[in-house]
Amino acid sequence: MWFVIAEKERRVKANSREYNEKFSYANNHIKTSKYNIFTFLPINLFEQFQRVANAYFVVLLILQLIPEISSLSWFTTIVPLVLVLVITAVKDATDDYFRHKSDQQVNNRQSQVLIKGSLQKEKWMNVRVGDIIRLENNQFVAADILLLCSSEPYGLCYIETAELDGETNLKVRQALSVTSDLEDVSKLMDFDGEVICEPPNNKLDKFTGTLYWKDNKYSLDNDKMLLRGCVLKNTEWCFGMVIFAGLQTKLMQNCGRTKFKRTSIDKLMNTLVLWIFAFLICMGVILAIGNTIWETCTGRKFELFLPWDEFQSSAVFSGFLTFWSYIIILNTVVPISLYVSVEVLRLGHSFFINWDQKMYYNQTNTSAEARTTTLNEELGQVEFIFSDKTGTLTQNIMVFSKCSINGQTYGDVYDEFNQKVEITEKTACVDFSFNPLCDRGFKFYDSSLVEAVKQEDSAVLEFFRLLALCHTVMPEEKSEGNLVYQAQSPDEGALVTTARNFGFVFRARTPETITLCEMGRAATYELLAILDFNN
Repeated sequence: MWFVIAEKERRVKANSREYNEKFSYANNHIKTSKYNIFTFLPINLFEQFQRVANAYFVVLLILQLIPEISSLSWFTTIVPLVLVLVITAVKDATDDYFRHKSDQQVNNRQSQVLIKGSLQKEKWMNVRVGDIIRLENNQFVAADILLLCSSEPYGLCYIETAELDGETNLKVRQALSVTSDLEDVSKLMDFDGEVICEPPNNKLDKFTGTLYWKDNKYSLDNDKMLLRGCVLKNTEWCFGMVIFAGLQTKLMQNCGRTKFKRTSIDKLMNTLVLWIFAFLICMGVILAIGNTIWETCTGRKFELFLPWDEFQSSAVFSGFLTFWSYIIILNTVVPISLYVSVEVLRLGHSFFINWDQKMYYNQTNTSAEARTTTLNEELGQVEFIFSDKTGTLTQNIMVFSKCSINGQTYGDVYDEFNQKVEITEKTACVDFSFNPLCDRGFKFYDSSLVEAVKQEDSAVLEFFRLLALCHTVMPEEKSEGNLVYQAQSPDEGALVTTARNFGFVFRARTPETITLCEMGRAATYELLAILDFNN
């Protein structure tokens, strides 16, 4: 007998696979498929026989093997039944093949792991708890790791958590100050800290643990963790220590087991088949009663000509046998072909989804992809979509169009008769050529705001100064004057870009200061506090 002992706390030692293997932690291999070669047949048949019609035809097949009640060959039932089972099994096997393919692709991704004093390329599935791995910009995080150091000052790094919570805005993570200077491979190899933390769970926004290193202990929270499924952004590189791997990562803990999904159409068909089956039983009972009455009143007169055999001892028993005979004869009222038709339609729908030109995104050459043929009709029944905020179902692109400064509204365009003009693609944009650091892609149509800036209106200048200062945007100067802003949210990016075009250019930041270029003059401000955004 096997017993599974729940993990009460996790102990992980850096750079020590021998120590960590004592606890039999999960490796980094994942599996989202339902079947393998050995389990496919029994599990798939079990799922298919949850359909009432399939179970009915198995019972019918058994009845047809009894010669006393069957007037039809068992061959007439087994052929359509096997055909239905095979078609459905092939479809399910195809769906699961693509799951296996996706798992294999993820498990074979490459990651840089610190082994025996050097960085070596390893497949994700070979990464183990306690390993120190190196991530580079725009790479997926291979496992749930504790951030040790990064290329950014003070051990900062930026991540996108779209695969975890659907949010595309960047989030900041910061390493402990005691590990943020472990930038050399030699220092990381000597790192032998031990983490004692919570056991694997599915709470994406919570982590509690303690790092023990050099006779000191340091508290750990979620801001020190990079979770599997995140993407490293705006950070050249970082190093992290694997805490949870594979199926024990928070992402996989939230996935759960792959379940047999039944659509509302499936449930409706099961209900209809049950009603049809009830009707069939009623018909069988009526005909059996009629047979019993006929045998009692009329059939006995033919007993000398057609004597009863040993099984027909009475009229009641004859009616009982007749009931099962009619159940077999009238089996065509149960629509087994309906299931085949629905499966073929689902397969066709999945191809139509893949071919749909209205769901093709030209900029990234991405078309829609139906990953399963099981739930297609559910998509067509959606009537209402409730979304918490923009960005969940949209591109989340923010454009600065209008503002109000000291009671004066800017952003509308008026003609010579002081009538408001609708802004179109043909409307002339404001000329920002006076600003060599402007963003060429920025468009604004009200020239009066530029005039207010040039006239040094104190309220307007203060407005743009605040836009350029109050944010968490990170600047990246790819070449002289070529600034790229990396924002946690598109709102911040749009506002800082606006301030940049109107002469208040955000140039650099440190944990203590923010540097602007105000109308061509450099100015540095002390950063007092950050009111960070959270859910």
